[in-house]
Amino acid sequence: MSLSTADLLRVARLARLQIADHEADTYAAQLSGILAHFSLIGEVNTDAIVPLAHAIETVGQLREDVVSEAVDRDQLQAGAPLVENGYYLVPRVIE
Repeated sequence: MSLSTADLLRVARLARLQIADHEADTYAAQLSGILAHFSLIGEVNTDAIVPLAHAIETVGQLREDVVSEAVDRDQLQAGAPLVENGYYLVPRVIE
């Protein structure tokens, strides 16, 4: 795919990039080369390749979900300025 200088300047404007006019031809040629490389990659036959969700096939190693220790709510809330029925009270921020 060939990228024209006008296309390059349009994309640069959309991306809010400043490209000097004397550099635009060079950048357009370089980007055209990159796009040509990717078009070659697109021609590779991948019919026999199975798509992967991840490059490494692993199984999540999960531990058993068991209670490890009990939490004393009264002890945790002892330092809170305002508590009511097990809930922390905070100042109202929405009127």
